[in-house]
Amino acid sequence: MIDYDFPLWRPPSEGDNLIIQATLGCRYNQCSFCSMYKAKTYRARPLDDVFADMETAAREWPEAYRVFLADGDAYCLPTETLVALCDRLASVFPRLQRVSAYATPFDILKKTPEEIALLKSKRLGLVYLGIESGSDVMLKRIAKGSSQQMAAALTRARGAGLKVSATVILGLGGKRDWQEHIDATADLVNRAPPVYLSTLQLGLENEVAPRFFERFGDGFEWQDDRDVLVELRRLIERLDPPHPVIFRSNHASNTLALAGNLPRDRDKLLMQLDGAITGQVRLRPRWIRGL
Repeated sequence: MIDYDFPLWRPPSEGDNLIIQATLGCRYNQCSFCSMYKAKTYRARPLDDVFADMETAAREWPEAYRVFLADGDAYCLPTETLVALCDRLASVFPRLQRVSAYATPFDILKKTPEEIALLKSKRLGLVYLGIESGSDVMLKRIAKGSSQQMAAALTRARGAGLKVSATVILGLGGKRDWQEHIDATADLVNRAPPVYLSTLQLGLENEVAPRFFERFGDGFEWQDDRDVLVELRRLIERLDPPHPVIFRSNHASNTLALAGNLPRDRDKLLMQLDGAITGQVRLRPRWIRGL
């Protein structure tokens, strides 16, 4: 059995897949809303240790065919290291179809299109990217770069054949700036659409909340569930990407679970949202929501 370094995080869609820790912690680890890796200091694990975990996993689960490389942004590793990891995975898991990892926009932009295409040829064909917002005002407050960097990373990934599963945080602008947050996010996605787009709802652990509120300067007022549904409705209403986007709100934090393709299913999704806003559709109970 693999001796994981906990806490161990992964996207919801990777819940049934093998997790291999190529790194510990998150190299960036500055997002003001995030508490995921505050207890860890980032480091790349020695390749021999990672290979040993792969061998252990192969003995216990030889039929594994999808692998998620943890921790926070394993895509930051040098291309030659990622190639070595992918090659070893392919050698010990004969059914291997896909390798995935978290990434930041900076990780993607530091790799050339040729490097990204090479990694895709090695089956590392999907990364999870938190764009969080398309608003430069919001991105500055959460210490997450700029919308220009987000768009450049999404464009480079698509051009090189790398699939991106991007997340947006509902409620991030609070009551004062929610329209700025949503409208700029829709504009970003319309300019540089990811293959997958999902939402999660803002939640703050106690240890990061003071820093998050401090960066808003003159106060932050939370959006309630109905407010968040109105945000989501405005986002979906304004999304008209040039390439189809697979949309999900299946994260455990979401008030309402939705699934569809945009722009094809826009009307269906808006109808479901209208039902939830008016109280005709039940919301996810608070006691089963979480980060």
